[in-house]
Amino acid sequence: MPIRSQEPLPETHGYTRVAAMEQAEAQLSELDLLVSMFPGENELMVNDQLALAELKDCIEKRTMEGRSSKVYFTINLNLDVYEEAMAVFSLACVLPFKYPEVLPEITVRSVLLSRSQQTQLNTDLTAYLQKNCLGDVCVLNATEWVREHASDYITRDVLPPSTTGCTVQSVDLILTRLWIYSHHIYNKYKRKNILEWAKELSLSGFSMPGKPGVVCVEGPQSACEEFWSRLRKLNWKRILIRHREDTPFDGTNDEMQRQRKFSIFEEKVFNVSGARGNHMDFGQLYQFLNVKGCGDVFQMFFGVEGQ
Repeated sequence: MPIRSQEPLPETHGYTRVAAMEQAEAQLSELDLLVSMFPGENELMVNDQLALAELKDCIEKRTMEGRSSKVYFTINLNLDVYEEAMAVFSLACVLPFKYPEVLPEITVRSVLLSRSQQTQLNTDLTAYLQKNCLGDVCVLNATEWVREHASDYITRDVLPPSTTGCTVQSVDLILTRLWIYSHHIYNKYKRKNILEWAKELSLSGFSMPGKPGVVCVEGPQSACEEFWSRLRKLNWKRILIRHREDTPFDGTNDEMQRQRKFSIFEEKVFNVSGARGNHMDFGQLYQFLNVKGCGDVFQMFFGVEGQ
C-alpha cells in the first residue's frame, strides 16, 4: 500500500542533500540485497511499486524532490515452529525517509499468533533493533531475529491440529486486495483474460477498461498473487500495483469472505467520453467506490480527491 509520509522530506528540514541521498541509496541497496536473498515468487513482495520507482528516480536525478511515498514491502518466512509443524511469518516493512538513521517500521504477523502474542513479538523485535541496529540497515537482522525467536511466542497447545506433519498455509488466511493501475485497457482478449482468471481463482472485484485502466481483485493472498503474476506477463505499456491491502484472519475462511468489499467480479463501464470513446466518467467511478467503502483509493490512483 502506498505509505504517504507525514514526516518532512529530509533535505527540507536541516538535513543536507548528501545525507538524504546516502539514506536513499542505502535503502535501495538493502532492498536489492533482500531481493537476491529471497528470490521465491512469494518470498519478497514490493507492496508499492510507485514508491520504489520514485526512490530510483530520485537517486538517478540526485534530488529528493518528487518523493512522496515510503518504500513498503513484505517478506514471508516459512519457519519451523516445532519439529513437525511449519508456518509462514510475514514481515511488513516500511522504510521511513530517514532510514537507516531511524528504525524501519516492521510488523510481524502469523495466523498462529494471538493478538497479545503478536504485540509482544513486535515489541521485543523493536527493542532488539533499537539496542543493536540503530543507524544501520537492519531488515535482514530483523528476519534472522524472527527466525530464531518466532517459536518462543507460540503456545503449542493452541496450535491448530492441521499443523502436525504439514505446513500451515497462513498465506491463504490473509485477505488481500490489489488495486492495479494500467496506462490503458482496450484489448478484448486482455479484458476476457481478466474476467476468466478472476472467476477461476474465485476473486471478487472489478475491472474498468479504457484509459487509464483500473483492476481491483480481492480474495486469498495466494490467489491474488497468482492473478497478478499472470496479468503482468501480458504485454502492457505500463501496469503496476498502485495500492495493496493485506488483512490477516485468526478465524475461519467464512469470516474472511464476509470482509470482502465486492460480492462478485465484473467489468464496470461508466459513461464514456473522448474522441475515441475511451475515457470513463471518473465521477461515476468515485461514486461506485464510495458505495463499496473504497472512496479513499481514488486519490491514491489519480492524485486528486473524488467528487
